[in-house]
Amino acid sequence: MALIYDAELRPGKMDLISDWLPTTVWFPTQEPVTAQKLCAFRFDDPEGAVGIETLIVAAGGVTVQVPLTYRGAPLAGAERFLITEMDHSVLGRRWVYDALGDPAYAQALEAALFSKQGQAAQYTEQNGVRELLPESMKVRSSGMPDGAELVDAPPYEPQDWTVSVLEHGGWEFSVVRLLDLDGRTAPDPSLEATWQDQEIPVVFAWGMPVQGGR
Repeated sequence: MALIYDAELRPGKMDLISDWLPTTVWFPTQEPVTAQKLCAFRFDDPEGAVGIETLIVAAGGVTVQVPLTYRGAPLAGAERFLITEMDHSVLGRRWVYDALGDPAYAQALEAALFSKQGQAAQYTEQNGVRELLPESMKVRSSGMPDGAELVDAPPYEPQDWTVSVLEHGGWEFSVVRLLDLDGRTAPDPSLEATWQDQEIPVVFAWGMPVQGGR
């Protein structure tokens, strides 16, 4: 479960995303944009030390998946994935990373794709009383195809998607950056979601075994 604090953030999440998107190689424009939050979900970190949040935003005429991790100290070796440092009025200084460079996200995505681990329940707490927050989206994992071994490659690999790829445990996880809202599918194991005004499932990620011993 993820405890959500009633906190002031500097910079705010939409501000840091708006500033960051035009600096990436995959975003369609380098011009200034204003990101608008559509929905979000979180994964649990088994160690309880890293916040793992995926935000879906509209910006620059496209719908973007923005996976972030929040840490209480810098992540060694992940300097190029650091988006910004943030002041959190409850937790103090936080380091905000593009989650594609964070092993905590890789482990959470693996659990979602292979084991159908769902999104984390989110709650607030006041005077020792917890209150669950409603989900702003539905996230679904296909899991592995029935009877498939992890070494077997899916029947095809999608082409012409705007993705970032991370390698983890002998697999390549393709994380879709610019989302296709028209029902395009990906092979299993895959992760997809729906949200308000988006009833057609949208692919967020899929996995493929690393080929050729890379």
